[in-house]
Amino acid sequence: MKNLRALVVDDEPDIRELLSLTLLRMGIDCDPAKDVATAKNFLTRETYNICLTDMRLPDGNGLDIVELIQRDYPKLPVAVITAHGNMDIAIEAMKAGAFDFINKPVDLNALRQLVMSAASSSQIADEDQTIDIVGNSPTVARLNEAIKKLARSQAPVYISGESGSGKELVARSIHKLGPRVQGPFVPVNCGAIPSELVESEFFGYKKGAFTGANRDSEGLFQAANGGTLFLDEVADLPLSMQVKMLRAIQEKAIRPVGSQHENAIDVRILCATHKNLQALVDRGEFRQDLFYRLNVIQLDVPPLRDRADDIAQLTQHILQNLDQSLGSGNTEITKAAIEKLEHYTFPGNVRELENILERALTLCENQTIDAGDLQLSEAKSHANIPAAPTGSHFKRALSYASIDDYLAEIEKEILQDALENDRWNKTNAAKTLGITFRSFRYRLSKLGLADEDSD
Repeated sequence: MKNLRALVVDDEPDIRELLSLTLLRMGIDCDPAKDVATAKNFLTRETYNICLTDMRLPDGNGLDIVELIQRDYPKLPVAVITAHGNMDIAIEAMKAGAFDFINKPVDLNALRQLVMSAASSSQIADEDQTIDIVGNSPTVARLNEAIKKLARSQAPVYISGESGSGKELVARSIHKLGPRVQGPFVPVNCGAIPSELVESEFFGYKKGAFTGANRDSEGLFQAANGGTLFLDEVADLPLSMQVKMLRAIQEKAIRPVGSQHENAIDVRILCATHKNLQALVDRGEFRQDLFYRLNVIQLDVPPLRDRADDIAQLTQHILQNLDQSLGSGNTEITKAAIEKLEHYTFPGNVRELENILERALTLCENQTIDAGDLQLSEAKSHANIPAAPTGSHFKRALSYASIDDYLAEIEKEILQDALENDRWNKTNAAKTLGITFRSFRYRLSKLGLADEDSD
């Protein structure tokens, strides 16, 4: 922790002194500022590795500093200090770009952990930020930029996307590029844990807590301590567990089953699901407060059909991995096979592409995959139709059985986007689209969406 410098912003002299002394004992030089104006002056004259700021200041608030740093010093991690239990302000700050938060009264051990993570984040070199998402399309470029930005934060990220689109790979990339890279990455499928075991799996248990508990056992939170806990299919968490999960995330502490004491945890939470969490919240099937806590930042992973330009490169990458794992020679794939893949809709996304290629590899002759080896459904693949010369809509239409099917899919996407934009309120969504409520309901019913929303 040598040659590091921190900016501490707080209007209370005792707090400034406590924070400064703690950091100095860690070998970090400090500049104390009592208000926003003083902090701005320091920022113009010094280079910092971390900024700690209170939310309530005489001439503004911590959000002013967070927004200033995000705009003018985007590589400087800033953490906010909030009154205990005031999660709304902490979440607002992280949405604005804050690295993390800490509650008052300040726990010095938690402060040291936060500062070490932030200092590591500020020293991550851009040239080391290689991402495992394969593809050169504009869609993937935007996704990669978002991953790089989110890696520098400790804010919870809700990763949404269809099954097989690569949500776990995105989560691993966020972990890999962040300051927790030396810590564990612990993925867990929330839907795969029996409801009666979910609490002990996440929080651990003490010897004798229940029949069969013959020894102490640490849970998933402890296993991920110092790293990242990835909650895959978080929508499948039982409601009874959701309130306990919320408390663990907010308090940064867990209580093992059968224990009278809490254990502090230092874990970043990433979560994902292929379901519409907001719709589940509206139907009372997922806690709104937990959704609000997990959905500090949302990152959408595009389906493979929306990045068709990446299919050729992705195919070569998958085949290289298959050749390596199977110990086979260099597998070739014909131009006709690539074209057929590029005109396929991939309802199973990247995972389906992997399965298709693995199957084709066992069927092909002379280590060369041809179009016929792919065994794709003709209803969703039109390899014999030449690539569209212009227009993304024309290209996508070729992958459908008929133009009517394609137009219905577009209409469905528009209706779903309108519902999500208006928080699944049908009346408002109809107004947004400029159609009557009756017409809107008819279209929902026609496309099979009538049961997917609520007023």
